[in-house]
Amino acid sequence: MHLIPRELERLAILYPLGNLAQRRLSRGVRLNHAEAVLIRDGHYAVADLMSIGRTILGRRHVLPSTWFTARQIQIEGTFPTGTYLVTVVEPIATEAGNIELALYGANLTPPPDNLFPEVNFEDYAPNKAPGYIWCEVIDNPGPYKTDILLNDKEIVNNEQRKRKRLRLKVVNHGTRPIQVGSHFHFIETNRELEFDRIKANGFRLDTPSGSSIRFEPGQCRQVDLVKIAGKGLIAGGNGVAEYFKVHQRIHPEFRHKVQDNPDNARSERRMKRNEYVKLFGPTKGDVVRLGSTDLYVMVEKDYRDLTDHCAEDCPNGQEECQRSRRGNRKCPKSRTYYGDECNFGGGKSVRDGMAQTSYGSSKEHHDPNRNETSDPPHYDKCVDTVITNALIIDYTGIIKADIGIKGGYITAIGRAGNPDIMDDVDIIIGANTDVIGAENKIVTAGGLDTHVHTLDPAQVPEALCNGLTTLVGGGTGPSTASNATTVAPGPEHIKRMLQAFDHLPINVGITGKGNNSDPEGLIEQVEAGAIGLKLHEDWGATHKAIDTCLKVCEDYDVQSTLHTDTMNEGGYVDDTINSIGPERTIHSYHTEGAGGGHAPDIIAVVKTQNILPASTNPTRPYTFNTVDEHVDMVMVAHHLSKDIPADVAFAESRIRAETIAAEDYLLDNGSISIMSSDTQAMGRVGEVVLRTWTSAHKMAVLDIPPPEAAKRKGSKDGSYNSINQFRDDLANKGCHDQEHQKGLANDAPTINNFRVKRYISKYTINPAIAHGMSHLIGSVEKNKFADLVIWQPSNFGTKPDIVLKGGMIAVALGGDPNGSIPTIQPRIMRPRFGALVPETSITFVSQASVSVYNRDEAPPHAPTLEELPTVPDEPKPFVVKSNTSIDTYKLKKRVEPVKGCRVAKKKDMEFNDTTPRMDVDAETFIVKADNYVCDVPPATSVALAQDYFIC
Repeated sequence: MHLIPRELERLAILYPLGNLAQRRLSRGVRLNHAEAVLIRDGHYAVADLMSIGRTILGRRHVLPSTWFTARQIQIEGTFPTGTYLVTVVEPIATEAGNIELALYGANLTPPPDNLFPEVNFEDYAPNKAPGYIWCEVIDNPGPYKTDILLNDKEIVNNEQRKRKRLRLKVVNHGTRPIQVGSHFHFIETNRELEFDRIKANGFRLDTPSGSSIRFEPGQCRQVDLVKIAGKGLIAGGNGVAEYFKVHQRIHPEFRHKVQDNPDNARSERRMKRNEYVKLFGPTKGDVVRLGSTDLYVMVEKDYRDLTDHCAEDCPNGQEECQRSRRGNRKCPKSRTYYGDECNFGGGKSVRDGMAQTSYGSSKEHHDPNRNETSDPPHYDKCVDTVITNALIIDYTGIIKADIGIKGGYITAIGRAGNPDIMDDVDIIIGANTDVIGAENKIVTAGGLDTHVHTLDPAQVPEALCNGLTTLVGGGTGPSTASNATTVAPGPEHIKRMLQAFDHLPINVGITGKGNNSDPEGLIEQVEAGAIGLKLHEDWGATHKAIDTCLKVCEDYDVQSTLHTDTMNEGGYVDDTINSIGPERTIHSYHTEGAGGGHAPDIIAVVKTQNILPASTNPTRPYTFNTVDEHVDMVMVAHHLSKDIPADVAFAESRIRAETIAAEDYLLDNGSISIMSSDTQAMGRVGEVVLRTWTSAHKMAVLDIPPPEAAKRKGSKDGSYNSINQFRDDLANKGCHDQEHQKGLANDAPTINNFRVKRYISKYTINPAIAHGMSHLIGSVEKNKFADLVIWQPSNFGTKPDIVLKGGMIAVALGGDPNGSIPTIQPRIMRPRFGALVPETSITFVSQASVSVYNRDEAPPHAPTLEELPTVPDEPKPFVVKSNTSIDTYKLKKRVEPVKGCRVAKKKDMEFNDTTPRMDVDAETFIVKADNYVCDVPPATSVALAQDYFIC
């Protein structure tokens, strides 16, 4: 299982009450209050259940993706002898299973076999697995997507600087086996191992990092050793090297035998690429499938493989070297760092004196008596936490790296380890460092939802358990107005909401009411801490209200969020655009219009440079069910009545299949820059991330080219008139959507790096830029706040494994708290200790609320374009000044003012800065972007749906 709170809400109350009573009556078993039903009978031993568990369900009874992902189930139950662990490996081991056993105790009639489809073995090909990794090198990656060629290439370990190698004979004279790990200093090994320890001084095993070699009692074997790198310093172990350094001989208690002519070791240690991936995850050139989608990313850079990156000290000069690399020649200074990966566990590399330095501390340390020449080194500021071997998916790239965290901030992205024995270490692991292993996992920045009706504290765990770490919006609970508008109106409500969120483990920014023709009430809200002002039609989104609100926002450097006039009561969409003006920035909610806005053409605002457009997730992606659910949504969210014809007409005017279809295309071509939820007011906070990726998947399946790639036959100017015309053209050529991939080898997929970076930007960096938070959050970059989400590739976009807030685990997948190990069922997303520490989250406020100033003189300075904030050189928490509004609230969270809201423009939206010419037919609702008809067909099914969620 991998359950999240919303599934538990439905299952924990409705299903067990009826089903448990049914099972008790049908089975006739005397049950205790809390039991494991299958095991409680007491008829079977642990070994019996391990075997029986493999026969219950067959492949016919489960979706193909389940066969790939359900590889092991662990559960504990009470036997006549007490509580024991039962592990069922490969629980779906047969084709037909045993349906009677599957329904045991339920008093249900087994269904006929023909209700279940026959197994199609093509569905079980390895590359059909969610999160599958192609372990090959990709040539010729394109900027958007590309046909790719695959070729095998082995990984070479420990090749940097042509490290010296030797081969020694080793004999185990002990009475027990001895197993030596890759980075254990070989001179320091067990005293009963006999070999030439002097020659082994400064060497370790030449094996993949974290692997080991076993010496059975009496065994004699040849081993290959490699010179340690870095400073070449040995620490820890048994002190043999230190003894030799002082006495120039091996300690007499340790066996030592001189080997006059050691054999030559092989020049380099190679391992198969798939073996490397199993240990450390994909590396540069490998391809990863995201969940069950048709989105495939190629690793663009691995900090342990810099063969395609020119070193700063390149003798040819970096420009010349870049030209030579186009001819497949390597930079003479480039190198790889395979073989020194950091991994934690028994016999692994992160141990004292190995990948963990013995000479580090977490604080700056200056000893005036220290001799830099003779004394051991001392490394200041070892990281608090290191995330090892992570595949980072971010707007900055698809990157394999280690991530260092200190003081709640990302302090480095690169190679972790111990500079005493490793080259070019970026992240120093010391005694004060914790390790989170991210091998074969994906790390993304925590997401932002910038359209939240703050109605219920339970929204926070739902958001966290789906990869969101920041909420922006307003409301005071389920008041009539808050149900419809993201507004916490007035200083008192803003204060109380900030104090309420102080107990919840999520970053927050509160928006006030922007609908007022006089600025006084708006200024008071900004001074109280509002990071933005919401303009909403339900409060009257008129020209005067828009103009006044934006004047205040311009003066105080906060954002304005906009829900325009559906009824066109005060003007049309062009009138609203004119009211905003050509320079003043505003963030447009649900830009398609189903969530509200000028009917039918609010979507035309994507053409402007100063309007930052967003989608809300109920219309994402467009499916055959989308339109049918929306009218009732509008009626409830906006307090309308089906008994009033005008209310019904208002609701129906907002729901247009044509504009919803166009939204698919405008999201995909980067015209709509942000994704949000509109939670509990026509949106779902737990599906911002999910629906972003289902939208990307839909467009990838359609294989619709970006505008620059659509210049084909079909219209006078050489481009297609519509998406359907493009698809018809493919069909006429005998090409199906997913088969439009020429020149592929080994069933390789189409690479979607550009599309993936475009879509992930919509809920990470772009909303952070829009709301003046990007100097702290929104991406996986050095000196950003460490809000990070760790995913299994098979579950990407649906259910994360771990969510970090400020570098501390806030929620994570975990098993039974009474379990003997952390993987006991039921495994659900549970709050962790990081959720109890307010300092792991940020309260974003206005600059005015943390400044001491005289309002009659001048408001706090709003930065110019040149002063747009960047990521700080040294991350430091903001210190709230005394006698300010926020100081009186006595908040425990970190407090940070937003910056640069007024200078953010569409051109600043990463991968989403397209401003097409727009035309919306007022009668047919057909949308054209740059004269291109955006008629995307509705999907009949999407990825990341029933394969992952039980209700």
